[in-house]
Amino acid sequence: MTHDIVLDQGWAPPACTLPTAERPLRVAEFDALFAETVRAVRREERARLRLELAFSPEHAARAAELTARENGCCSFFTFTLTIAGGGLTLDVAVPPGHAGVLDALQARAGAAARSTAPAEAGRPA
Repeated sequence: MTHDIVLDQGWAPPACTLPTAERPLRVAEFDALFAETVRAVRREERARLRLELAFSPEHAARAAELTARENGCCSFFTFTLTIAGGGLTLDVAVPPGHAGVLDALQARAGAAARSTAPAEAGRPA
């Protein structure tokens, strides 16, 4: 798998305190979470993103643990994990000055959702 350098640079703004050597590992963790759980991606506002995740207690725990660690180095993120009605959503908000980071996150999550979506009826996979 290759990484898009532009997305990786957008992912870690100067405000991030995660050591540079650990950043590719964190990006890979998010990519894996997205690939396994993201079902839909919606941009609610310029500074807010909603990810609909496949529901399971394991996915909820994994998303909570990963976002808590991310908030430890990039405190500008506000992550809200909601479990309701048999669904699991992850809302991600940032201050307007960090919308570029949200753009990168949306692109990665969207790519993962598209790669795991079932083929439409009548369309070759």
